Amino acid sequence: MQRPLVIGVAGGSGSGKTTVSRAILDRVGSERIAFLQHDSYYYDLSHLSFEERRKVNFDHPDAFDNDLFLTHLDALIHNQTIASPMYDFAHYVRLPAVTKIEPRPVILLEGILIFADVALRKRMDIKLFVDAESDKRFIRRLRRDVRDRKRNVDSVIEQYLKTVRPMHLEFVEPSKRYADIIIPRGGLNAIAIDMVVARIEWMMTERGQR
Repeated sequence: MQRPLVIGVAGGSGSGKTTVSRAILDRVGSERIAFLQHDSYYYDLSHLSFEERRKVNFDHPDAFDNDLFLTHLDALIHNQTIASPMYDFAHYVRLPAVTKIEPRPVILLEGILIFADVALRKRMDIKLFVDAESDKRFIRRLRRDVRDRKRNVDSVIEQYLKTVRPMHLEFVEPSKRYADIIIPRGGLNAIAIDMVVARIEWMMTERGQR
């Protein structure tokens, strides 16, 4: 069986990664894509008090269980079904439930720090970096965390100033140099997304996966 095409979508928090990923899923076809989100692989912090959990730097590479992420990625590459963890971002713990992800011709990875890991980069055939201005990224993150992750405004702002911005400058922004394609203006760059989708379709045709 042909090895799946592995695509990585990276970029700062709130840059539009999920918008780009959803566009790829819609255009290429979700039935042909296994979608694996790095955010689901934060370490479970249930052994810590809630106050201790809040002090953890979730924007540092060490916050992620990359061993499990790599194990699951390799399983998908070798045509095996995985049980991806689900994360509770309000309480910083893994949920008992899991998400079943079946192998597909395309594996789509998404996360702020997936280019910062050498082993992950080596498994990617296409690396996309979604770029956006810092103020727009912050506003999107604020809205998302308050609406979807049930956080309060003050805690989101505090985290942004203490860890999100410094870690972006230290780890995320430098990882841009590993990208094959940089998508400016976030997920609203229709022309760039058209080009990316066309490239994916061409590569799948060349590999006999269409």
